Amino acid sequence: MRKRLTFVLGGARSGKSAHAQRLAAERGERVLYVATAQAGDDEMAARIAAHRAERPAHWHTLEAPLAVGRAIGRHVSRFTLAQAPTVIIVDCLTLLANNVIISLPDSATEAEATAALDVEVDGLLAAQREGECEWIVISNEVGLGIVPAYPLGRVYRDALGRANQRLAAAADEVLFMVAGLPLRVKG
Repeated sequence: MRKRLTFVLGGARSGKSAHAQRLAAERGERVLYVATAQAGDDEMAARIAAHRAERPAHWHTLEAPLAVGRAIGRHVSRFTLAQAPTVIIVDCLTLLANNVIISLPDSATEAEATAALDVEVDGLLAAQREGECEWIVISNEVGLGIVPAYPLGRVYRDALGRANQRLAAAADEVLFMVAGLPLRVKG
């Protein structure tokens, strides 16, 4: 199997996760689904439950809200070569960015948020390079909407935009989802 990094971007409810899951099912038999979401309230818990129900039962799930690259490395090292995942889905960089940035002080600057998120991106890219399987990373494109009215929203948008650029540059394939349809941007 050719080691490949696919980056799937799009807006909310654009079909990113569903498309990534279809790609994973087509490209590998043993899938590791890495979930970065945290159930902070009932609505988010319901979203997480719905995502779980959409995934095939035989896929492995790893919940990793922070230090995701390291968590994946530890998890994958537990498998024998014959059992190791052939595809890893990281769903999603958007929520990982939220987890990183929300842990910063309210006074955090865009440079500080970007640096903190860069640590996560570095970890993901290192784990992808060190591994032997295909990766699919999902993220929201947040730069097409209204400029957030509050400072933390702008810090978040800018840091995630820079992280998206880094992953897109490293990816072999970049897809942009629009109304459930994938548009090939790269690869």
